[in-house]
Amino acid sequence: MPSTKPAENPTSFAPDLEIVGDKVRIQPTGFTAGAKVEDGGITERRLVQQMGRFRQNPFEFLREISLFVSGTGWRAYDDFVGQPIFYSGFTEKVKSEVLHHPLLQGKIAELAELRTKVEEKDGLLNGPSNNNGDKSLRRKNEIIANLREVVDTMIDNMICKMESKTFIRGAYYLCTQLLTRAYHQGIHVSSEEVLRLRAVAKEAAEKKKSIIFLPCHKSHVDYVSLQIICYRLGIALPVVVAGDNLNIPLLGPFLQHAGAMWIRRSFGNDPLYHTLVQAYVDTLLSNGYNFECFVEGGRSRTGKLLPPKYGILSFLLDSVSSGRVDDAIICPVSTQYDKVIETESYISELLGQPKQKENLKDFLSSSSVLSLKLGRVDVRFHEPWSLKQFITEQLTRLNKNPSSISLVDPAERGRILRTLGYRVLSQINDVSVIMPTALVGTVLLTLRGRGVGKAELVRRVDWLCERVRAKGGRVAHFYRAATEHVVDRALEDLGPKLVGEVGGLAEPTFYAVDRFQLSFYRNMTIHLFITEALVSAAMYTRVKQGGGPANQRISYDELLSQVSFLSQIFRGEFIFPPEGLTTNLEKTLHGLERDNVIKVTRNSTNVPTVIELSDQERQCGRENYDFYCFLVWPFIEACWLGAVSLLGLTPPLSNPQTFWVDLKKAQDNAQLVSNAYTPHLLQWFWALLTASRHSWAKRFITKEIYRTSKP
Repeated sequence: MPSTKPAENPTSFAPDLEIVGDKVRIQPTGFTAGAKVEDGGITERRLVQQMGRFRQNPFEFLREISLFVSGTGWRAYDDFVGQPIFYSGFTEKVKSEVLHHPLLQGKIAELAELRTKVEEKDGLLNGPSNNNGDKSLRRKNEIIANLREVVDTMIDNMICKMESKTFIRGAYYLCTQLLTRAYHQGIHVSSEEVLRLRAVAKEAAEKKKSIIFLPCHKSHVDYVSLQIICYRLGIALPVVVAGDNLNIPLLGPFLQHAGAMWIRRSFGNDPLYHTLVQAYVDTLLSNGYNFECFVEGGRSRTGKLLPPKYGILSFLLDSVSSGRVDDAIICPVSTQYDKVIETESYISELLGQPKQKENLKDFLSSSSVLSLKLGRVDVRFHEPWSLKQFITEQLTRLNKNPSSISLVDPAERGRILRTLGYRVLSQINDVSVIMPTALVGTVLLTLRGRGVGKAELVRRVDWLCERVRAKGGRVAHFYRAATEHVVDRALEDLGPKLVGEVGGLAEPTFYAVDRFQLSFYRNMTIHLFITEALVSAAMYTRVKQGGGPANQRISYDELLSQVSFLSQIFRGEFIFPPEGLTTNLEKTLHGLERDNVIKVTRNSTNVPTVIELSDQERQCGRENYDFYCFLVWPFIEACWLGAVSLLGLTPPLSNPQTFWVDLKKAQDNAQLVSNAYTPHLLQWFWALLTASRHSWAKRFITKEIYRTSKP
């Protein structure tokens, strides 16, 4: 529940830096949210800004090209920190090591042996031996040779091909041109974090250890943003795990030569491919090459973090726990956007339209991406830590011998793997920056009424900034700009398709046009307030009854029961602190009481007995309490809708026996059933349900509500 992380001290940070080309300028820190509010937050450097354009300044454009072609200064990428990459022969060197990896050779021999035994059992190898030797041995050797050819083809399709510095210089220039045309305010990073990262990278390079970057995943832009940062900071580019759905003509080879390794979206029942990936990961980590994969697996369509996917994490864990790799450094990374390019396509997918196959033309033309002004990208790096030390700590907690980190017990390994995944997600949340679009989107979706005046919108954004910082969160910095200016900029970035303005009134009044698109930005803040939101929703069981304050009180035991119920329902949707339900609830009550949202009555031993809204909260029209309720309410409605959808699986009276229903048909039936209850809100909540249908399916299966079967 609430974070114990203290609010950040404004005086404890170095000045921000703005890097433009080869020049470094000191910038003031902070986004001042009013006369009495100081934004201590984060030191920041603007790492990448708009590059020269031929139409605007042809001489500057040509000058920049000449600097990249000649490799002037940092553009040469000669003195980066890390193991050697981008040289002729790199691909063949890595490929040879992978093909000769003991794991892969052993798996090929094992599969050949199994196939030979099957053919012997089927009588395919019967008959006398000839001068060429035993048929079984010859057949086994044939199978081994065939499997090696298969592996050779698979590794060619998979392996990254960092062969040319000339190529990567051109790729950096091209990607930066495209990125800064879309995100015209560039890429921003924390100066302290990147200095720390470079120091860690130097130490890791000396010990031949890999840095494993584990970013969140909101956009395809994530693939290139971290590469651009590493290039600009002089850190060895990581090998990036990417789904082969992006291995499309032109873009696929380009990304592969820039550091992408292609893997199948699903390994299926292919032990050889599984072993090949493990051998490749072992080879990269044992050589100290940096590595990057998205801990969530796919892109988040809702704005909040998805549960971790354990596929690649499992390979990383096995590499270190087995001793094949001595150690690796984990670095969680948060990437936040003023506006995400793909939000419109996300909406279409969540509302039931089939996902379109990726192609370069569609991506570059998404909402006229090359001419849009989408604001900025903020990338933050958590303090890196040792994977080997993490495994040792987890084994110690399990009362195991920390002198050996081998994970033999599957249950033990599974627990450590889950802990690894959720620890990374939690640390991504810890360093995430709340963007102005997220602030404005959150305020617009948590207010009563049809619209909000400009002054009230600014006031609520100020209040939300204070709450974010009080929870240990971070608010994006805008160089001492007033809140009104920040709100104006956020409204401009969101655009009239998301936020409308009512004209002809005494002051500008704004309202949510596309509530579902705005929810993407609101969900970027929900992790900070999820425990307060669940407590407020639990209290609503009494508040909704109306009447006097005495009628709206709730006992502590009842509140604990309701919060426990909601926490169980949403354990797959949100990341909760590890202290436990009772401790987290007590901390949340203290926080809400300190903020004058609730009043807590305690007995003589200081144990809470009754909880109710405070007098101050009632006098201000429950605006703070409503804020927390509105944050989580769409998810509660989606949960209810999921329960109602089960009615569509009820067997007909004429045939009460077990029968199977196609998943798509079941979802269509669920939508029809739900339409009878919430026709005016159906798209909104159905989309939320669609976004989390996989987690709900897992919960229904775990609770033995229904069974699933693959054809």
